[in-house]
Amino acid sequence: MPSIEVNGHTNGYVNGRTNGHTNGHADVDAKSFKNPSLQVTADHRIKLVDAPIREPGPGEVTLQIKCSGICGSDMHLWKSGRIGSLEVKGDCVLGHEAAGLVLKCGEGVTSLKPGDRVGIEPQEPCEKCFLCMEGRYNLCEQVKFSGIWPDNGSIQRFKVHPAKWLYKIPDELSYSEGALLEPLSVILHGINGADVRLGRPALICGAGPIGLVALAAARASGAHPLVITDIDPKRLSFAKELVPQCQTYQVSSKLNAEQNAKEIQKLYGEDEYSAPASVMECTGVESSVCTAAFAVRRGGTLMVIGVGRPVMNNIPFMHLSLAEINLRFINRYRDTWPAAIQCMSGGILDLNKLVTHKFPLEKAVEAFELNAEVGNGSIKVHIVDETDASL
Repeated sequence: MPSIEVNGHTNGYVNGRTNGHTNGHADVDAKSFKNPSLQVTADHRIKLVDAPIREPGPGEVTLQIKCSGICGSDMHLWKSGRIGSLEVKGDCVLGHEAAGLVLKCGEGVTSLKPGDRVGIEPQEPCEKCFLCMEGRYNLCEQVKFSGIWPDNGSIQRFKVHPAKWLYKIPDELSYSEGALLEPLSVILHGINGADVRLGRPALICGAGPIGLVALAAARASGAHPLVITDIDPKRLSFAKELVPQCQTYQVSSKLNAEQNAKEIQKLYGEDEYSAPASVMECTGVESSVCTAAFAVRRGGTLMVIGVGRPVMNNIPFMHLSLAEINLRFINRYRDTWPAAIQCMSGGILDLNKLVTHKFPLEKAVEAFELNAEVGNGSIKVHIVDETDASL
């Protein structure tokens, strides 16, 4: 593991000095780049590259990306080269959890001006298909999504993006909080379909970044009792610090999915009605999905938010059928940024604790390496660019 020096900030701002990492460029080279970018290759490598800077077209703006978070999907694209049918077929700038500063506006842009601080919705749907016309643009098959080949993402200094999919953020929100709007958007979309309600029991499976956001959002929505599960006791401890009112359950490898589910249900009470009415599964791991299916009460809702394997063969179909469990899924989000901004600027949700490490843009490779290390205590890693950039 690279040696990391922390300069003492509460969030663990990391300057990321490493021993012997070969990303193809020494520090002096990276600092001379006009547009440093973190790119993934088709042969599962990541590299820091000076990327081209293009002019904004009609309806577009050029941004300086001030903060970009590392998502689990970025790690999948690096390590596996794909997420389902989405394959890395060439070099591509990663990243989609971002906030930035408007530097230049293209023709016809009237909603933004240079100097505006914005959160970035990283998808650009076609706006012509029947799904877009119905308002379900997140399901558009022709969508361009930042960081999914061939569409470059946000881990670079300068990015051109359609003005339509940018949202002004108030001064009281930091760029780091602006980048957290994206994972919060995932949960806002999921929680709407999970039937999470005031005073009703809910379960969150997985205490990774998305699961922790789900836990915080469920608490803010008034769901109670709340239980969160994971295999890692450190992450469960973190969840308890984030939401002290929740209970935690460490999934046992010695028990099968149905047995773990029974243990989880005991935390709620002894009868069926006390069992969780809403479950948000945030890992995408098959065994966890199965546990969630057995844990949700009869007639309840199981919302699968996590991204998993293309095929799962052990889902308890007849149990779901006979119990009339509403099995649901989401794909990203739609129309969530305004609500996410209100949640964070209004003090409904404070997600700053999730950001455990920050790296400068020139150290993006080291940020990914740290994120890949198991058991180092990282939750959400942010890559920041504090340069006062200009075009």
